[in-house]
Amino acid sequence: MRAQSSATTASPIAVSAPRESRGLGTVQAALGVVAFSLTFPATAWGLESFGPWSLVAVRGVLAALVAGGCLLALRVRLPARRHLAGLAVVAAGVVLGFPMLTTLALQTSTTAHAAVVVGLLPLTTAVFSALRTGARPSRRFWLAAVAGAAAVLAFTVGQSGGALTTADGYLFGALLVCAAGYTEGGRLARVMPGWQVIGWALVLCLPLTVPAAALALSYEPVRLSGHGVAGLVWVALGSQFLGLVVWYRGMAAIGIPRASQLQLAQPLLTLVWSALLLGEHFTVAAPLTALAVLVCIAVTQRS
Repeated sequence: MRAQSSATTASPIAVSAPRESRGLGTVQAALGVVAFSLTFPATAWGLESFGPWSLVAVRGVLAALVAGGCLLALRVRLPARRHLAGLAVVAAGVVLGFPMLTTLALQTSTTAHAAVVVGLLPLTTAVFSALRTGARPSRRFWLAAVAGAAAVLAFTVGQSGGALTTADGYLFGALLVCAAGYTEGGRLARVMPGWQVIGWALVLCLPLTVPAAALALSYEPVRLSGHGVAGLVWVALGSQFLGLVVWYRGMAAIGIPRASQLQLAQPLLTLVWSALLLGEHFTVAAPLTALAVLVCIAVTQRS
């Protein structure tokens, strides 16, 4: 009788917990998107004070110091050897590749044009996820994802005039390496806390970022300003560490394909921040695109 009573009272908890987990995961993934939406404007600010190589290397060092301090303070064990390959992919894609390629692109591109890569990132991440993890989203999911990506791409390309430049090559490369890093990080976040995934990836890069920062700072001029320092601090702590912590936790809770579709809203958020912080302008097409994107997000979440 006691066993039956225990099983009966436990079953509602088992049913409700996944729903609560999915809800919290969606909130965490959304917070990650908000943090990422500030990355391009913050990078543009950072480039006012630092060269591109200095900005990327120093942001990596600062983020790694914070992450490493957290790992040491909490006495987190070293990751298992079987996870090192996945952490290397995260490090190469999210810590090194994406920041470097997008920073190079932003030297000659506006943040509105750079938002093209973010508009395509959800779809690319979903494709990488299907190939890497065997996920098979429904046809309705794929149709909504493609429609949302097309809407964002049309809007952002229209804002930039549709011209292809050298920056587009950097952005396309950034799109691929970041999708790979997101997919592998989301997979690892199912077996270890999300903040440890990005924390260990940042620490693994220290042998590269520390000498790179010293070398870059010796060659590239530094002109400190309020905007430059604020931009560096945000891309290092907000985008590179805290944003990825909640993002990976969200992906682990709701799945990589669903979480990736929340990023469809990121280019529009980036355009808003660009207008407020950088004085960039965009047309009245923004509200219409925002509505289309939100509809697509709703469809993908229900699929």
